[in-house]
Amino acid sequence: MKVIVSRSGGTAGIRLTWEVRVDEQVDALNWADFLGSLPWNDVTDSEPLPDRYLYRIRCAPHEVVLAEPEVNGPWRDLIDRVQAANGRM
Repeated sequence: MKVIVSRSGGTAGIRLTWEVRVDEQVDALNWADFLGSLPWNDVTDSEPLPDRYLYRIRCAPHEVVLAEPEVNGPWRDLIDRVQAANGRM
């Protein structure tokens, strides 16, 4: 299972992407439980806001698009975990 987080927009409009292969993580079961607990079906895709980031989160078969102000709670936790797994915090 793979999780891909892309961030685009902002004042420079640069796209950054972070990816995690869950099965390769030491805590793969924790990752799987966490991913299963996310409210995937409760999200309505967002439109970009001027000079703000837009996040696209993909974990087949799920995909959500969140405007920067909507990145909180479990979505913020997910993004932080994916970035940490890529050596960025």
